[in-house]
Amino acid sequence: MIRKHLEKWRVPGFRNPKPVVAVVRLSGIIADRSGPGRSGISASGLVTVLESAFKMPHLKAVALAINSPGGSPVQSSLIGQRIRTLAKEYDVPVIAFAEDVAASGGYWLACAADEIYADDSSVIGSIGVISAGFGFQNAIKKLGVERRVHTAGEMKSTLDPFLRENPDDVDRLLELQHDVFDSFKEMVRDRRKDKLKAPDEELFTGAFWTGRRALELGLIDGIGELTSVMRERYGDKVQFRPVEQRQGWLKQKLGLGANTKSWSLPQGATSSIVEDVLVAIEERGLWNKFGL
Repeated sequence: MIRKHLEKWRVPGFRNPKPVVAVVRLSGIIADRSGPGRSGISASGLVTVLESAFKMPHLKAVALAINSPGGSPVQSSLIGQRIRTLAKEYDVPVIAFAEDVAASGGYWLACAADEIYADDSSVIGSIGVISAGFGFQNAIKKLGVERRVHTAGEMKSTLDPFLRENPDDVDRLLELQHDVFDSFKEMVRDRRKDKLKAPDEELFTGAFWTGRRALELGLIDGIGELTSVMRERYGDKVQFRPVEQRQGWLKQKLGLGANTKSWSLPQGATSSIVEDVLVAIEERGLWNKFGL
């Protein structure tokens, strides 16, 4: 009699809660950037997001929705390490889903997952390291500008864009790139292990492929979309819980704090216009590389 009475007050799903999949979106250039109007995937920006994702009640898995052409190898490594640490701490599987592109640093992030899925037409790979810049030494001569640089330390002006390129500087840069490249390759081998189905000479050239070809090479585990794959695995009643950074629109776009009473631009914003333009060009170039 008592059980029948209590049954009337039973909360639906209390004893059998619906499975939960936390969805973390990793979209954009990978870079540690701060300032008004600037965006990027960074380790510091994802601290709260990742913690919240792995601490969800009734969590079955964390899904990474990746759409990134890459960026900073350091930020990629830091984010990847954090994801692995939390996955082990909470004993929760991590599954990555590449959207338009998961290349270079974007693929580095995908490798932080236990499994990687992509669309047939997703761009996957670009395992390599690149450094690009501009040389302005002839431009300032035409403008009649005299540049004065004083350093303490013979290498402080290495790769200065207003000086003619020095072969020794290039050699040092290539040495650094090879060190980062070795770390990238080691991480891919460690995470993919015997899933890789092609020799290093094919995989580690900086080349990129469609999702279908990436599956043949062992760079991903399957072709599939986040919602359908997770429902197939955890049932139709699985609940998807997106986890995003909480930031007001004004603060995100204009750098305005909660107590700001005016619409003036943040201090120093005007002086960074040139830098912002160059950043935008760099980002556009990364996306264009993959036809996006």
